[in-house]
Amino acid sequence: MFKKIALTLSAFILLFPITPAIAATTIFSAQREVDQLRTLAAEKYEAANVVKIQIIQLQRETRGLLKNSKSVRTKRDEARQLLSRIAIEKYKNDGIGEGFALLFSANPTQYLSDASSVELIARKYAMALKSYMTYQQRLVANQLVLTDRTANVRAQQIRLSAEVTAAQMALTKAERILSSLKVGDRKRLLKAEKAREQKIFKRSKIVAKSYVGDSSRGSKALQYALQQIGDIYVWGGAGPTRWDCSGLTLRSFQRSGVSLPHSAAVQFNYGKSVSYKVLKPGDLLFYGRPISHVSIYMGGGKMVQAPRAGKKVEVVSFTLQFGSKPFIGAKRL
Repeated sequence: MFKKIALTLSAFILLFPITPAIAATTIFSAQREVDQLRTLAAEKYEAANVVKIQIIQLQRETRGLLKNSKSVRTKRDEARQLLSRIAIEKYKNDGIGEGFALLFSANPTQYLSDASSVELIARKYAMALKSYMTYQQRLVANQLVLTDRTANVRAQQIRLSAEVTAAQMALTKAERILSSLKVGDRKRLLKAEKAREQKIFKRSKIVAKSYVGDSSRGSKALQYALQQIGDIYVWGGAGPTRWDCSGLTLRSFQRSGVSLPHSAAVQFNYGKSVSYKVLKPGDLLFYGRPISHVSIYMGGGKMVQAPRAGKKVEVVSFTLQFGSKPFIGAKRL
């Protein structure tokens, strides 16, 4: 009886092989995980963009403090030299007590005149000393701030390295997943991914051609962004053919006369907040907590963006939930 069951099961497996189904599931799971890891990498890279801006700001402040400290040090040294000259002058004119000098003076009137000069020198000395102390205190305060700024720069550089490393690790893991697939499965996955991206590219081009802009800043920025459809995503890319999300928005609005920093999170601090219900072409759309993605609204429920590694500049539907990232808000520049 068991022999019959085994033979029947063998025949069933031969008639209905399960390998393709399992392979399909494996490919689907691999693709989903690879996409998630690439999205994570893009988030980490955007976090790195924020840190880079903070480092640049700290370095700018440090250079300003160094320049100021040099100027203050020069003034302090000048005050010190003046103190030295006044001290010598005062010693020469005031070597003995004023009472004895007046008593033995051959010309009391002349002495009183000289005494007033000594008093003037004393006042100059006091003013010079006060000036010296002021510059010295300012110099010490600058040095303390410089020490703090230097420590902050180092801390931010460590943080930047950590964010970049995390992004690179996510991409490396994605590559390992692809490499772990059987050759045939990997080819099918890559073929399916290429077909998917080609479909998005063709649709994006058609939608882009349908856009009729105007002379507004947002419209000019949008027109520039639409011209980049098909360009690849690269972290830190701000043109002319490679972009990350904030690099694309930065360069697009630069063409319309608006200067933006290279960070989605920092760009959120610019412009006027608008409701998603009254969006206009050219409005910036922000996603993620913390903010890690930005795109440009096109109108008609569409937006243009440079999403992540493995993808290109594209036009997709505007949504209040972009993958795992919630819509945070929109800004009009």
